[in-house]
Amino acid sequence: MRFLFIGAGGIGCYYGARLQQQGHQVVYLARGEHLRALQDNGLSINHPELSFNQPVEALDDKSLQRRYHCDNFDLILMTLKAGATASVLDQMADWLNTAETPVLSLQNGVDNEPLIAQALGRHRTLGGLAVRIGGHIIAPGKIEATGPAQVVMGSWPNHQSEDIFPAATLDTFATAFNDAGIPTQLSHDIRHELWRKLIINNGVNPLSALTRLDTRTLTSHPAFGKTVYRMMQEVAAVAPADDVILSQTDVDEMYQLICHFDAIKTSMLVDKEKGRPLELGGISGAVISRAIKLNIEVPNTELIHALLLQQE
Repeated sequence: MRFLFIGAGGIGCYYGARLQQQGHQVVYLARGEHLRALQDNGLSINHPELSFNQPVEALDDKSLQRRYHCDNFDLILMTLKAGATASVLDQMADWLNTAETPVLSLQNGVDNEPLIAQALGRHRTLGGLAVRIGGHIIAPGKIEATGPAQVVMGSWPNHQSEDIFPAATLDTFATAFNDAGIPTQLSHDIRHELWRKLIINNGVNPLSALTRLDTRTLTSHPAFGKTVYRMMQEVAAVAPADDVILSQTDVDEMYQLICHFDAIKTSMLVDKEKGRPLELGGISGAVISRAIKLNIEVPNTELIHALLLQQE
């Protein structure tokens, strides 16, 4: 199959390498020094279960649009920061709208799929989660990743909706992913799964950036661990704004998952250390905007969000 990864960071490069190693054609959309390193020296990935050092096809957006048509790909995967989704969809609108190629989001937050559906149609939109994976660029062309790196995906917003991507066709993508060593399962309600992941992201991402602590240190700390849990509860409180119901069980399951997962630096902490913009809008910002809509308080999320904005 033919895959395009829009966003060649730790997550996109890891999954792309897995697919490429299985014999699929993979193209990476990248920029800057990372793009030049990928073109000149190939891609290097260090993962406990994957050692990858191979040439790859990496292009900037203009070269991509000159060299390929949208229908040259079977699946386009969005693996860039949530804050860049709207601008990329706008910049590539003419190219993306020349075909019916489906687009799978593997990004943080709950606002990416609505943007894709608005731009390209619900019938081309696939929601997805990269689960239990930590992946970062440690140097141009070099990725360090950890975790079982699972994927959950489904037609947006759920399989009961109208005008969605055919659920049966998803099996072909899931099979390709699983055969490539990417543990993948399909969800009949991917919007609900995305909100469950937001529980974790809001719980640890902003606080880790503020404290500069990894996930294990946060959750085992007597005060920070409580704050993590409260910020998770605040996600459940605002989910009804998107017609999603998260139970106390959902919160407890996500809290136990992050407590027992490997100690990792969150993506927001890595961005903080590297002086890059933080993905606040897609995580804590999404919680706060829903709280305003519902006229409820999310004091822990608001405080950590405000402190990070002040530092920014």
